[in-house]
Amino acid sequence: MKVVVNGEERLLERGASILDLLDLLDLNSSTVVVELNREIVRQPVLGDTQLNEEDCIELIHFVGGG
Repeated sequence: MKVVVNGEERLLERGASILDLLDLLDLNSSTVVVELNREIVRQPVLGDTQLNEEDCIELIHFVGGG
């Protein structure tokens, strides 16, 4: 299925969860804020939230340093 992640189209298998997407992108779920179709998805439900065709996901991750 096709989803849009930070403005870029990506192909995922049907039934993929947000956590599956984060794993695919090699992102740690504890350092990422996920917005799915303009709504924040809380960390405890990332694995339970399935993605659907044409979903729009925005990922914001924090970078340390200084």
